[in-house]
Amino acid sequence: MDTLSLLMEGFAGALTFQNIFWVVLGCFLGTAVGVMPGLGSSMAVALLLPVTFALDPTAAFIMFSGVYFGGLFGDSTMGILMNTPGQASAIASTFEGHKMAQNGRAPQALATAAIGAFIGGFVASVVVVFFAPFLAEFSTKFGPAEYFALALFAFVATSSVVTDSAVKGLLSLAFGLGIAVVGIDSVTGIPRFTMDSPYLFDGISLVTVTVAVLALGEVVYFATVARFKSQGEMLKSKGRPWLSRAELREAAPAWLRGTAIGLPFGVIPAGGAEIPTFLAFGAERKLDRRRPDPQFGKGAIRGLAAPEAAGNATTGMAMGALLALGLPVSATAAIMLAAFRQYGLQPGPLLFERAPDLVWALLASFFIAMIVLLVINLPFAMVWAKLLLIPQPYLYAGITVFCGLGIYATSGSTFDLLMLLGVGLVGFLMRMHDYPLAPLIIGMVLGPLAETSLRDALISADGDPAVLFTGPIVLVLYGVLLLVLLLTLRSKVTSRTRRDV
Repeated sequence: MDTLSLLMEGFAGALTFQNIFWVVLGCFLGTAVGVMPGLGSSMAVALLLPVTFALDPTAAFIMFSGVYFGGLFGDSTMGILMNTPGQASAIASTFEGHKMAQNGRAPQALATAAIGAFIGGFVASVVVVFFAPFLAEFSTKFGPAEYFALALFAFVATSSVVTDSAVKGLLSLAFGLGIAVVGIDSVTGIPRFTMDSPYLFDGISLVTVTVAVLALGEVVYFATVARFKSQGEMLKSKGRPWLSRAELREAAPAWLRGTAIGLPFGVIPAGGAEIPTFLAFGAERKLDRRRPDPQFGKGAIRGLAAPEAAGNATTGMAMGALLALGLPVSATAAIMLAAFRQYGLQPGPLLFERAPDLVWALLASFFIAMIVLLVINLPFAMVWAKLLLIPQPYLYAGITVFCGLGIYATSGSTFDLLMLLGVGLVGFLMRMHDYPLAPLIIGMVLGPLAETSLRDALISADGDPAVLFTGPIVLVLYGVLLLVLLLTLRSKVTSRTRRDV
């Protein structure tokens, strides 16, 4: 009952005219950026991060919730219509979604994706409302050793488990950790890797790196390398933009199964929604093989419904993990954590005590964002697809200018603009050589937490490293990490053996 009363207070704060305006604007901007070629939900959040600093924290994060979920809604639109998903998490939806579009069922495919994203996100929001306070209370048992183990779990999982090359993932992580240690050491006061430049005494801005890597680097990549790769032709959409009763009966179990698969991954630092979407797709394909008339490969509606629900369920739960533990499970969540820190807020158990108005208004805004996104996507998905007709040179030039204006508006420093350009070129080179970007962002965001926790743990134990392996929570985290690594190693060895055969 206490949770429900707090949620009602959150709705009272979120349902003001000003906050409704910001959540609707965030939904529109997130969907628009998510639909555009080469962009996606991660870039939507990164690109709009500097814009929100002019707002008060509650309005800013309510807008962010709209941008975050709106980008996910938009990611699958291009995958369905052009067979070119905006994010890795939308790849699984593309397999059967594009087949449906080729068979003249594009409106039904877009409606399936929109309803699946709504169900997954809405159920996850309900779970977060009741689960996050208990998770926050549980996290009060975390000490320095536990936080170090949690950060190490996130580092290894995002760099080794969800990447094709563990070496490239670890190198990307090392680059992020290297950026994180630049500046004056908070304990000793000694400058580290600053090259005696006063511009680096405060470190390298996470906002600058995020916009450079996820926005500017991607723009340079798509304007140079990807433009020479053939892209699918956008399929036209004609017919009813809703589902029949038979289609609803077919898709409903897949939506529920996808949601159930996606929820646990929201609190596991495994790189975001890519793994659960493929798991949901694989589960539906196995079930389809048992049917007398298999539909997969022909445009099976369940092959689209399950991944969409799983992806948004993971994203919704990820916000719960971020608010309760301060743990980002994906690059996009790491950007959100950076936004909290820009406002002097640290997600975790104390956030529910120190800023309850913000937390519960933000949780209430998740429900509002889901409803708004369903309204603007279910009947108008093809209107959003018209954004794909924008000439790419104008699109990329506009994004580049927006990157520079956003960074200069937040810092007023030409040095940060030069840093934006330099890190953006590094991001472009990483993208061109298939280095994952998520470990870089995770390393930069969680690097200071890992360093501080390691120092505090060792100081409290007079330098005895055994303290890092003491306690049930620590042992469970390391045990789960070891199990995940063994399963990942087994799957990679098995897949390599099959290729050799």
